[in-house]
Formats: sequence, structure tokens, C-alpha cells
Amino acid sequence: MIGGGHNGLVAAAYLAKAGARTVVLEARHKTGGAADTMAPWPEAPEFKVTTLSYVMSLMPDTILRDLRLERHGYRVHPTGPYFLPFPDGRCIVQHDDSAKNHDEFAKFSRHDAEAIERWDAWIGGLAEVLGPLLMTTPPRLGSRTWSDLVDQLRLAWRFRGLDVRTVGDVTRLMTMSIVDILDRFFESDQVKTVMSLNGLIGTWAGPYEPGTGYVMAHHSIGDVGDGNLGAWAVPEGGMGAVAAAIESSARTFGAEVRTDARVGRVLTTAGRVLGVALERGQEELLAPIVVTAVHPKITFLQQLDPSELPADFVRDIEHWSSRSGVVKINCALDRLPVFTANPELTDQSGGVELAHSVAYLEEAFQEARAGRPSTLPFSDGVVPTSLDPTLAPEGKHVISLFTQWVPHTWSEEPHREELEAYADRVVAGYDELAPGFADSVLHRQVIGPYDMEHEWGLIGGNIFHGELSAEQLFHMRPAPGYADYRTPIRGLYQCSSATHAGGGVTGIPAYNCVREIKRDRKRSARSRSKGLSR
Repeated sequence: MIGGGHNGLVAAAYLAKAGARTVVLEARHKTGGAADTMAPWPEAPEFKVTTLSYVMSLMPDTILRDLRLERHGYRVHPTGPYFLPFPDGRCIVQHDDSAKNHDEFAKFSRHDAEAIERWDAWIGGLAEVLGPLLMTTPPRLGSRTWSDLVDQLRLAWRFRGLDVRTVGDVTRLMTMSIVDILDRFFESDQVKTVMSLNGLIGTWAGPYEPGTGYVMAHHSIGDVGDGNLGAWAVPEGGMGAVAAAIESSARTFGAEVRTDARVGRVLTTAGRVLGVALERGQEELLAPIVVTAVHPKITFLQQLDPSELPADFVRDIEHWSSRSGVVKINCALDRLPVFTANPELTDQSGGVELAHSVAYLEEAFQEARAGRPSTLPFSDGVVPTSLDPTLAPEGKHVISLFTQWVPHTWSEEPHREELEAYADRVVAGYDELAPGFADSVLHRQVIGPYDMEHEWGLIGGNIFHGELSAEQLFHMRPAPGYADYRTPIRGLYQCSSATHAGGGVTGIPAYNCVREIKRDRKRSARSRSKGLSR
């Protein structure tokens, strides 16, 4: 396994469980990748933050059960309501309960309150279509080989019952902006603002960009086990605890996990993988199967010589889009924020948003697109210590601010001073809504796109290893003809978040990848058996 992020660890656990002698090679000093918990302030080691990724949603129960993650310390707390305060003193508290949302939306529009039931039914219907696809290996659309044609027919058969209306809804979802979709249901700007946020998180796109409808759906079709579609959860001990549970499971099944083991080259001969060589000539490890869980530009453009790969595949990877503009800000607080719009709100684990309007969000993105950091940034904030007090001393809190946007080119240079000024504006934005917030900040950590790329291998600072745009989904992820977790090199497989169903801490790419590895091994065994019988 190249890469000890959550997908690499899930794949290693499944392979080891199946009896393979498995080793995980992680370049950093610890596993987990973006699923990380750290104590970033030496002067205050009692504060722990969930460094980059910060909530759970889409990891299937199948993986949790198969890897026995609860036995290894996996604990999650379903998050509280989404909270969107406005400068005029009003707010929306968005729940998983449609009846409660009816009352919240009615504060702004009776029409929108009545529309929420129709919206929930629409999203639920699309989830029935899209949800099963997450665990499906994309077929090689356009291929005329017999096996690929069979896979294409299976996919078509799966959707034989879809009617014209449902096909139209899926088409709209994949091609329209989140605002254009919301315009079909809601009228008030406040309601459309809160409903649009899931279409923007981690995305190099404003609310009017085509394709943000799917990003919303990707964030809204998960279930953390409480029966609520689109539910999220805070992991106890931070996201690093999730990675630690998966690593523990993998080790229990017999996997070896090495840190400070950066792969320099993938070794090949005649189009087949031989193994890997660690950087600086430390060691070569030979294996008939190599699985890469790192960004495709690292594997295919750095760890392999492009001459070993088809030219069109190399071009596809070169043009794989991983723009971001995300800045993660983690703060230690000496008290819980008190918002003017709702002073009684104590469960701030579900989201405390900095997003005044749809126009506010659009302006924030357009500034970054023009090469300037947002004057008034958007922030998706979570206070995990509302539910998990293990991350801070008694009475203290940490807040995780996932903010947007700065220019995506900031992945090329650190921009330290500008990042601090940007972070000041984020804090000031919250202070306007929760007076005293700025004074409550004891310590601050600011992580920009450059840090995400150079420390965590997130090229461009993109948390999904590649944008969730229509041309980079399903059979196109990360390249046409290679969305089935295989690569042009025989024996080399891929399961990073840049493969199908990637985006979020799900483990789904790894799960699907291991299934394809097992299939290939069975086919190979049958071929050898036939050869011997002849």
C-alpha cells in the first residue's frame, strides 16, 4: 500500500483479512493523512484539534462491521443542528427533523416552509438512485470487449425502472448549479443560503457554478447509523481517532504499517508492477500487487516515468483538476461562542456558519477567482467539544473552521502573512455574529493550500484529491477507461479519493478496489488452472 491515509488503511485491512501479506508505506511520521488529530500548540498540549477533515458521514456500515472498528475505538456522536446566523439578528437552525425545519423556514417564507417536505422527498429519491452507485465499480463505458459490455449492460439493467422524471432530475443534479436547483423549490434568500452550503464545501466553485448541485448531493446521501439521510457525526478523539481505529484493525488482521517510509519509485517491468523503491535508496520491496492511495499526480507523474504509461492517460492525469482555495483554521477557545441570534445555543457541533447570503458566497468566490483572497470569507465551523470534551480542558473548547476562498494558486507558495490577515477576517466575521469571539481565541492554527499540498500530499490543497465536477465523476474518475481501480500497469491498483466515490472519509474507494483485486486474482487462478489442465 502506498499511502497510509484512511483509504490506504482500509484497503490494507481488507487485503490482510483476506490472507495477503500486506505492508503500508506512509511518507509522514503518522498514518491517517487528512483524517488527523493533533495538538498544534506546544504551550497548550491539552488542546487537540481535528486538523483537516472534521466530520464523518459516508462510511458504510459494511466497512464498520467488516473491520470491527468499534472494537478498535471507533466512536462517533451525531452532530447537532446546522446554525446560520444573520447580521440582522435572525437565524436558521436547521435540523434533521422536517417538522422543526418547517417552523424555522416559516420565519422567512411560508412558501419555503411548505416546500421542505417536497425537497426532502426529492433528495431522498435521488439518494435511492445515487447511493447504490457509490459501492459500484464504474464500467468502462464505450469499451467493446465482452466483459466490459456485460458490465455496461448490468449498469443499464440496474436502472431499468427509472422513469423519465427521475432521469431528468438526475440530469439536473449533475449539470445545474446549487442555486438554480434551489430556485425550483425555495424563494427566500436566507433559506437558499443555508441549503446551498453543502454544494460549496471543499469546492472551487461559487453557488452559481454548474455541477455544485452534485456536490450538495454527495454531502447529503450519507447515513452515520442514526437513520437520517445526510446525517453527520463528530468522531470521539477527532478524525485521527478514525484513522487509528482502522490502523489497529489492519494490524490485527496482520498488516504491517510503516511510517517515515516515502515511496520514491514504483518498480515495473514490461508493463507489470514489481514493487516499490523507497526514497534515498533506503529499500526495495517486491510484491505482485501494489495499491496506491495517494493523489494520482504523485503516483503517475512522479513515482512512475510517464514513458511507462499510455500518452493519453498521462495527459488525462496532467489535466486532472485539483483546485481548492480552502483554508483550515483551528482555534482553542476559553469559552463557547454566544451568538446574538440565538444565545441559548450550546450544541454547536453541527455547523456554525459564516455565510450571510447567496450574494455573499458568490462574491467570496469571485474575488478568489480574480486572484484575491476573499474579503468576507465563507466558513463552515464546527465546535466538536460540544459533544466530545476529550479534545480540550474542562470548560474550554476548540472550533474547526473550514473556510473558503483564497486563490487556488496559493498552493504554489506559502503566503503566510496574507493567510494570517485572511484568518483575521474570518475571526472578525464570527465576532460580528458572536461578540467576544475574537477575545475568546487562545491559540490559532492556519493551514493553507500550500501546507495541504506539501505536508499532506493534497495536490492543490483539494481535500477530495480532485474536484467533484461532472467531468470528473464515476467513469471519468480519475481518467476514462481507468475508473475501475485498475491502472495501465498490471498489478498496480488505485484507491485514493481521486477514484470513484472519493470525497470525504468514506473508505469506499478502498472497499471497491479490493473487490476488483480479488476478482482479478480469481480470474488469474482460473486461467492458470485451465492452462495446467491442457
